[in-house]
Amino acid sequence: MSSLDPLTSVISALKHEKIIPDVVPEDFNPTMLFSVVWPDRVEVLLGNELTVEETAEEPSIDFTPMNMPVEQADSAGYEVSYTLVMVDLDAPYRKDPIYRSFRHWVVTGLKSPADTASKTSNLTALKTSGATTPYRPPGPHPNSGVHRYTFLLFQEPPNLVIPEGALEHGATLAERRSWDVMNFAAQYGLKLVAVNFFRVQSVTEAE
Repeated sequence: MSSLDPLTSVISALKHEKIIPDVVPEDFNPTMLFSVVWPDRVEVLLGNELTVEETAEEPSIDFTPMNMPVEQADSAGYEVSYTLVMVDLDAPYRKDPIYRSFRHWVVTGLKSPADTASKTSNLTALKTSGATTPYRPPGPHPNSGVHRYTFLLFQEPPNLVIPEGALEHGATLAERRSWDVMNFAAQYGLKLVAVNFFRVQSVTEAE
């Protein structure tokens, strides 16, 4: 049996972990691959298990070259940019995720470095602006099971602006809870192009 191609493997992993349909639509068709990498080179790899300590700092985003380079301009000539969001699908508890999706991070205006791609290396995305929602690292409640921390990468429309006062600027715990990422995408004309995720096992404490 031949191995799955990379994009088919994404769909398979998302369905296996029920990220499709818990947050990603059934008709999702990925067109890009990307990874998320922390300063000590810990990397998100479609469901690998990481620790709270490994993911404490804000990471970088690496686009993964495929047969064709990451788009740098759309059909109208606009420079292509991306929005990345990170959500916890299992807040506060895997068995009772009443705060799905908890919004950990929203960063807009990600761009690929111009003319620096090679087919053997990744492209670290350029962050052209500060985060809309500041990065909050994983911190699952004790005894809350395995949490699926999911990154969704969207292609932005030209001149995207998330206005001051929008929900996504809220950074308190209460403001991050029960966020609808696909409603956010529809509101701002974002097109989902890639998804990646990792898992964190909560610590076990005596009841």
